[in-house]
Amino acid sequence: MIYRFSYLRWIAISLFFISFSAVAQQNLVMPDISQHATVSQRVGLTDIKIDYHRPGVKDRQIWGMLVPNNEVWRAGANENTTISFSTSVMIAGKEVPAGTYGLHMIPAEGNWTIILNKDYRAWGSFFYDEKKDQLRFTAKPEAAEHQEWLLYTFDDVTDNSTTVALRWEKLRIPFKIDVDVHKQVLADIEQQLTSLPGFGWQGWNQAANYCYANNLDLDKAVAFADRSIQINKNVANTFTKALILKDQGKNDEAAKLKEEAFADAAENDVNALGYQLLFAGKVDDALEVFKMNTEMYPDSWNVWDSLGEGYMNKGDKESAIQNYKKALGMSPENQHKRIEGVLAQLAMK
Repeated sequence: MIYRFSYLRWIAISLFFISFSAVAQQNLVMPDISQHATVSQRVGLTDIKIDYHRPGVKDRQIWGMLVPNNEVWRAGANENTTISFSTSVMIAGKEVPAGTYGLHMIPAEGNWTIILNKDYRAWGSFFYDEKKDQLRFTAKPEAAEHQEWLLYTFDDVTDNSTTVALRWEKLRIPFKIDVDVHKQVLADIEQQLTSLPGFGWQGWNQAANYCYANNLDLDKAVAFADRSIQINKNVANTFTKALILKDQGKNDEAAKLKEEAFADAAENDVNALGYQLLFAGKVDDALEVFKMNTEMYPDSWNVWDSLGEGYMNKGDKESAIQNYKKALGMSPENQHKRIEGVLAQLAMK
């Protein structure tokens, strides 16, 4: 019995010291000297994110000394600097698949080498393996205002591109990222149409309109319009198909469909169609629809108001004023202040 007690006590004491040793090895969480940061930017439907740590200059000589030339550098401090893309992108004329990459750079007296490496979990560049590179390309450094703490920015953002820039000390190292926005949007639209939006006519018509407005795959646009018409034929999807057919050079079919589109069409539906085209940048098509509405519903102040807005977007000031004045004379009192305000703005231009 005494032997059993001593044995069990020995086990308990041993476990205590093992546990104590494990606990003792845990470090406290303290602030990083080079603090952690993230920056992100959406281009179209593509999210781009950079995750990095920010070292300071601190009166040190950075380029060629702290950061040697012609050696792989982690483009930040501590762990890998990473860059991620939610969809594929184009860099230096080459496609980069969606995913996360280690971002490394090789500074030089002339152009720098920028590296996207598939191993983004490594610590800094100490375990960098060139065999795992996804892409290498060059970037030209530029002189810039002093930046004490290393910083990444997204500059020159457009509908389909942005420029990533590393800024530190008195250098800026930029590289451009391009996104095929229409390709991404169209793929996303097709995915959405396999869900709830696919049960209604509106989603298919929106898809057809997107293709038409951006001159994308007009055969696919017709297929979208046909699917919308099968679900519920109306002025919007019929006119959309007519516009697409016209762009395909099928003028007779287009003209016939336009006649069908406006047969017994409600004022509000025609007006909504006009604004849909206006917001898509198809101003001339929108004007055609607004004019048709004035012919179908000449006693409605709202159709003249919409036609005035169409001409204003066209830049035809005289026609815009003429139609807004007509709308003002027919409109209810609660619309007078708004229309008078628009007319006053037009008079100042």
